[in-house]
Amino acid sequence: MSYRFVRITGLLVAALWFSAPLARAQSASPETLATAKELLSTMNLADQFKALMPAIMQNMKAAVVQGRSDVERDYDAMTPILLEGFQARLGELSEAVAIVYAGNFSADDLRALIAFYKTPTGQKFLQKTPVVMQQTMAAGQKFGQSVASDLHQRMIDELRKKGHTL
Repeated sequence: MSYRFVRITGLLVAALWFSAPLARAQSASPETLATAKELLSTMNLADQFKALMPAIMQNMKAAVVQGRSDVERDYDAMTPILLEGFQARLGELSEAVAIVYAGNFSADDLRALIAFYKTPTGQKFLQKTPVVMQQTMAAGQKFGQSVASDLHQRMIDELRKKGHTL
């Protein structure tokens, strides 16, 4: 089982998992959507995503480069251009996230979250989020690779028990 297969499968599962909340979010009231946007502004969501993107690009690098120095050189050269392109489209992501929040929380819930993020603890949480997310992504990637390897071996073992030669 290739890393690409696991990654594509994960993306498909995530798309299915999140499709139900997105459908609910489309029916959120204008007040709730506006409050969700205020929350995202309070959370400095755009800055959070900007801080995460270099780590995401770095985590993807090994899968794309696969030890080829010429690809690594071009990957490194293209990364700033791709990051700039992402930042240009950040408004689209912010709008989509606001819709998700509006579909899952009431306007009162969102106002309570805004109040939390304005507290010292909320501010510390926001300050630490990029580092925590990077560490979480690294742990998730390591776990995902381990699970994929285990599943791959178990599948081969089970298929061999059924008489298949692999």
